[in-house]
Amino acid sequence: MSAPQAGSGREPFWPPADGLTEAAERIRARLGDWPVRHAPWRICLTAPDEPNGGDLIVLADLQPHREQLARWQTRGAGVIEAADGRATLHLGGERYRLEGPLAEDWIAALAAFLDCGFAPHDALMLALAWRDGDERRAADAWPCDLACFPRIAGLPAAPAQSFPDCPARLGLYPVLPDAQWVERVLEHGVKTVQLRCKSTDTRLLGGEIARAVAAGRRHDARVFINDHWQLALDAGAYGVHLGQEDLPQADLAALAAAGVRLGLSTHGYYEMLLALHFRPSYVASGAIFPTSVKVVPTEPQGLARLARYVRLLEGVVPLVAIGGIDMQVLPQVLATGVGSAAVVRAVTEADDLAKRLSALQQGFTP
Repeated sequence: MSAPQAGSGREPFWPPADGLTEAAERIRARLGDWPVRHAPWRICLTAPDEPNGGDLIVLADLQPHREQLARWQTRGAGVIEAADGRATLHLGGERYRLEGPLAEDWIAALAAFLDCGFAPHDALMLALAWRDGDERRAADAWPCDLACFPRIAGLPAAPAQSFPDCPARLGLYPVLPDAQWVERVLEHGVKTVQLRCKSTDTRLLGGEIARAVAAGRRHDARVFINDHWQLALDAGAYGVHLGQEDLPQADLAALAAAGVRLGLSTHGYYEMLLALHFRPSYVASGAIFPTSVKVVPTEPQGLARLARYVRLLEGVVPLVAIGGIDMQVLPQVLATGVGSAAVVRAVTEADDLAKRLSALQQGFTP
């Protein structure tokens, strides 16, 4: 495991627990190389008198500490209540409720995944996917079997009708600002695009969406509409792409019943498992690299995480990589095995559009 940062004076567990530290180091040794984390987390096995940011307090029963919970979170600490096949993380005013078997080594595994740089809610998801002895079964023991992952509790029911399938490999996936761009790109043989129009004028949006959908039909292409699901439904769009924050407002049942494909954005393991609950047509993961195109609430995912996501979702649902992808990094992205890469500036800022699209598409040629 990574050494504590200079001046932090923090060990992975408080009070010190030699047995847990040894197990965490044994697990961490089989999880591969990861960048050194910026903010070390400390797992508190009992409640400290004054917990601070970076403390994760593990309790079997939160009830005796209920009045302290808000104060602990205000100070930046998190609380994990874990018992009887359930683990709930309280952090930053959010609550992450997971259900699944707790391995004997789950706390040690949690420390190991935190050391790999994962946020607490993603590290907890991975820790609950851990099975005792996994580190002895393979040189790389990373959890990649969906059947072992916990279930997210408290989610609304998924639509009774599944969303239609997409091709397993969507290939080059330009994200474009208006219908004219959609038309231009489709004319060069691209088969999957997304219209991400930022206008707030409903009338203008309706026209742009209808025009983009019509272009998709002319070119036998897959046109996804970002965010504006009702206008996309009215226009008979091939697909809709939504962020996690859009799910509560969207009528997913209506979209599924109409045969509209659904793509969902994710930024880590927790959101990926949440997305899978709704049985989307594809899942997008990002941002893979830093990007200024859109404000992203998480640090860049990076290629190592993307490769793990590919292994997790292989044969389950198509995966799209997005965020900061251009000609220079596209070969590295595709080397992870991902079947689609969404691009923005790599297309919209090209000096020669035809040449750029041809070069990008060649990257997907076997």
